[in-house]
This record gives sequence, C-alpha cells and structure tokens, in this order.
Amino acid sequence: MPIPEFPLHILYDGACPVCSREIAYYRRLDRSARLVPVDISAPDFDPHRYGVPLAALMAELHAVDRRGAVYRGVGAFIAIWQAFPERRSCRWLAAIVSLPVVNGLARLGYRWFARVRPRLPGRRSGCATDACRSGRG
Repeated sequence: MPIPEFPLHILYDGACPVCSREIAYYRRLDRSARLVPVDISAPDFDPHRYGVPLAALMAELHAVDRRGAVYRGVGAFIAIWQAFPERRSCRWLAAIVSLPVVNGLARLGYRWFARVRPRLPGRRSGCATDACRSGRG
C-alpha cells in the first residue's frame, strides 16, 4: 500500500461513540497536523466534495489524501497509522496489518464491526443525514 500524501482527511461518523473515541485518540497523537478529521454525520457535510456516496461513507471508514487517493476500511486505518512514523506502535500496526493473511483477517473483523456499529449503545441521536435516519449509519 502506498504511503498517503498528507494531509489525510478522515471521513468518520461522529454519531458513533467508538468512531469518535478512535478519532479523538488520533487527534491527540497528531502533533504535525497530518490528519483532518471530518464528521460525516454533521448537518453541513457534503459527500460530493470527496466523490464518495454518503451511504458508502457510512458503511465504512474512509480517508482521502491530498492527491485524492481514497482508502477504505482497514486500508484507511493503515493510512492513518502511516501519519505517525515516529510512533513504533503505529509503524508495527501498519506493517503487520499489511501482511496478506493478517490483512484478510482484519478485513473480516472490520466488516463484522461495520455491520454491528449502528446498533452500539451510546450512539448520538440527532444525526442529520439520510443514511443515519435509514439506520445505515
């Protein structure tokens, strides 16, 4: 997987408590302003800017780099971890999860999480997007 060109826009569901905590963690690590978190559940979010339908964005994490390269699901996490080359844990995670067998298992696990994510407790109400109202968020 190529190294993204930063800044990397992370398109995440801010109404999801797990997603929000994960992004908050990356924000604390990001001292070099390599990441731009974008809450896709915000009323003013426009998916057309990124060229990805809202339903697809709600289905799994996406990240878009400066060139416009799109990283989805596990690939988005690997791209995020590459934003922190000084952190040994992030380098190891990116390298290990990029291995073919581990990557396949990670994708299976992430698909499971993506399916149950809308039913997790603590989901913030008031999401203004059609995808949220339809239960796909």
